[in-house]
Amino acid sequence: MHCLNFKTRFLFPLLATCLLLATAGATAQRLRLPVYDAVVVNSYPHDPEAFTQGLLWRDGVLYESTGLNGHSSIRKVQLESGRVLQRQDIPQQYFGEGMTAWKDELYSITWQSQVGFVWDLRSFKLKRQFSYPGEGWGLTHDEHHLILSDGTPTLRFFDPASMKEVRRVQVTALGRPVEQLNELEWVEGQIYANIWHSNVIVRIDPASGQVQSLIDLTGLLKPELAGQADVLNGIAYDPVKKRLFVTGKLWPRLFEIRLVPRA
Repeated sequence: MHCLNFKTRFLFPLLATCLLLATAGATAQRLRLPVYDAVVVNSYPHDPEAFTQGLLWRDGVLYESTGLNGHSSIRKVQLESGRVLQRQDIPQQYFGEGMTAWKDELYSITWQSQVGFVWDLRSFKLKRQFSYPGEGWGLTHDEHHLILSDGTPTLRFFDPASMKEVRRVQVTALGRPVEQLNELEWVEGQIYANIWHSNVIVRIDPASGQVQSLIDLTGLLKPELAGQADVLNGIAYDPVKKRLFVTGKLWPRLFEIRLVPRA
């Protein structure tokens, strides 16, 4: 999600979330939630000026949405080089957020404008707009619905054709609500979600909303590479080769990782 000064009103929920999630190992041991660490399989260049909001894999390339007013865009990116192959800027009055691909279209959302855009997957031509109540943070989809996060413990499911909300689920970790759900990715029947301002990804059961396990990515971006880097954000999954990719806002690298259970 966003810049810290944009989000001071989330300070207290954030502290509560950190108590649960920031020390993932100790928390999971106490609460008996499985924790996974990451082994870096490959490291790729990433545009250090991209304020990453959404990330996805489709047809052999990455698609990425970026944020900040006047800098928001949707992009098609070559994995190996990090080169931007195609780009469409979003009007500067909008703070771009998450994005997902549905059939031959890209759906992207905005932070507080309650406006989303539908783009042609190939040409990036704007096809139409839609609206939704509340904030927009992350976006993904299952087989039938688009799934939207808004920084609260609630995930909302929408019909892609009408953009009408069809259901909600509350995300909890052993009964406690999980705040700050940000970028989302559908991975093998689970929803992966970045927790804003943490190094933790939670894996969520979409039916119950229960967190099944945590992924602790502390130390993934080495200090010597950090520069102006902001928070971890951006999850993409290649279902054909079973590859998981992660990056962050203004990160100079994008990582392919393999998950290993913590003893």
